[in-house]
Amino acid sequence: MRIKLLIGSIFVIFSVGIVFSIIVIKNNKISEVDLVAINDVVKTTEKNWGQISEETFFNIDLKQPFSIIDNSESVIYQTPGSDFVDVYNAIKNRDILIDLEKNNEIVGKIVIQNNEQEMVHQQKSELVTLLSLIFGLLMIVLILYIFYIYSTFLKPFQQLQQFAANVARGHLDIPLNMEKNNYFGAFTESFDILREELEAARQREYESNRSKKELVATLSHDIKTPVASIKAVSELMLLQATDDKVMKQVNTIYSKAEQINLLITDMFHATLEELQQLKLTVTEESSEVLVDMIENVNYDQQIVYDPIPPCILLMDRLRMQQVLDNIISNSYKYAGTKVMIKSQINYGYLELNIQDFGPGISEEEVPLLFNKYFRGKNIEGKNGSGLGLYISKYFMENMDGHISCNNRKDGFTVVLKIKLA
Repeated sequence: MRIKLLIGSIFVIFSVGIVFSIIVIKNNKISEVDLVAINDVVKTTEKNWGQISEETFFNIDLKQPFSIIDNSESVIYQTPGSDFVDVYNAIKNRDILIDLEKNNEIVGKIVIQNNEQEMVHQQKSELVTLLSLIFGLLMIVLILYIFYIYSTFLKPFQQLQQFAANVARGHLDIPLNMEKNNYFGAFTESFDILREELEAARQREYESNRSKKELVATLSHDIKTPVASIKAVSELMLLQATDDKVMKQVNTIYSKAEQINLLITDMFHATLEELQQLKLTVTEESSEVLVDMIENVNYDQQIVYDPIPPCILLMDRLRMQQVLDNIISNSYKYAGTKVMIKSQINYGYLELNIQDFGPGISEEEVPLLFNKYFRGKNIEGKNGSGLGLYISKYFMENMDGHISCNNRKDGFTVVLKIKLA
């Protein structure tokens, strides 16, 4: 329908242009030669030769401009619009030249200007103006039609393109707006329905994953209670045992219970972190509390540490204890050597360098150690979840601190930077 309207508009404009062109050509006819008026001009000029003025030709109605010249081609008189230069140009312009006689002698000429070229130029100018107007109207019609095509067809597809980009980026909460009288209404509506279904599916998946994580967190928390009971009973049995074999078995039970406790703690904290429920309460603490924390994990007196510089630190005491537990238990597990802790104050932080003297890890694995669930190549025969260092990094960063690690020639080092108050 719209295309037919466009074709009809173009046809009408061309038809009107052709009609007006014909009218212009017909109305600009070259004026015919008025022989009677020319003869009157000739007779009047011959009669008044030597006394020619504007009043001489007052009663003569010759529409064509003319000039009167003498034998030396000097202009004696000319009407307005006459542009006589010389006889040569007059002949070239196809002007009418008539000899003037006085006493049977030729005394001059009348040059009647031919206006044919002027009329042709005028027609050309009018036709150019008319054609310019026609093409201008056609351009306006085409521009309006292009704008209509853009707003009706191209713009909806551009909106679809932006909509698809938003869906690809996961922005499913941005609807696809549809304008009134949209040719692709049903088409675009189906895309918006697809967006709503994807958003609903993602919400269901989120709720399902959240339920699973909450279940894991609940089970992890519940498992810690019987594990704590096993550890307490093991400690009591160690105090009462006298037989070396029994003490060795009870020690095995206790160490395995402690291992289970650490794994469950890591899993519990990782789940809480994903649920955004892992809270920290940062307060000002004396550096002396670090001594107690180190002693809490100083099994069999395997940790050697320098005196810690006295200062006030920003930390969550419970979370810092968990960080030290994770790092030192990893040293016990993977290095199997003594642990040395060096401390110093440096650029607004208390630095703890926790060093073991084991084989370390490969250099390509160092940047990956703090990734969730990552475990190195040296894990054979050793239990773990790959969450300890990940959680430790989370705790340190949320206490405005930092954790890093590096290999040494004689072992492996974890560096803790605890922010000073």
